[in-house]
Amino acid sequence: MNPSKIFSVLFFVGLIFWIGSTIARFTVSNELLIMGTLDFKPNIDPHSERIIYSLIANVSSVILFGYFLTWISGIMFLITTDLSFKKNGWIIMSAILFYIFTPVEFYTFYLDIKIILLNYFGSNDLVEYRKLLIHRLAALSGAPFVAILSYFTMIVCIFFQPLKK
Repeated sequence: MNPSKIFSVLFFVGLIFWIGSTIARFTVSNELLIMGTLDFKPNIDPHSERIIYSLIANVSSVILFGYFLTWISGIMFLITTDLSFKKNGWIIMSAILFYIFTPVEFYTFYLDIKIILLNYFGSNDLVEYRKLLIHRLAALSGAPFVAILSYFTMIVCIFFQPLKK
């Protein structure tokens, strides 16, 4: 079997885990916040809040796995593919849209790892979780949100394959 096909399948498996878990974490995180703000809802039960932080940490673990699987298999696909980049401009467009936000993702993964470590090895202090969550959501002034839009654009480029000769 062609190695580029194997890496292509691994890329899409990682993409499904990564993007799906990112959407799940976003949904779970918003259960704690007042809509449209970074303020916490005032009447959340501390036990429920702790469970939500645990869910965020677990989903963040899946996101890390999915992203690194996608990242590595994407590079390996680009190396092993027989497709001409000149004749298939969508490959380069998709690669640029994906890899240009690698520094943003690595910084937010650093914050995710802090949340994961706090969940498994830290205290149950909700103030620490709140600080980390707000720092994670407000990180880099919206660059992670722009990255998500870029990733969805990449998926559209892969599907429709523009600039194909």
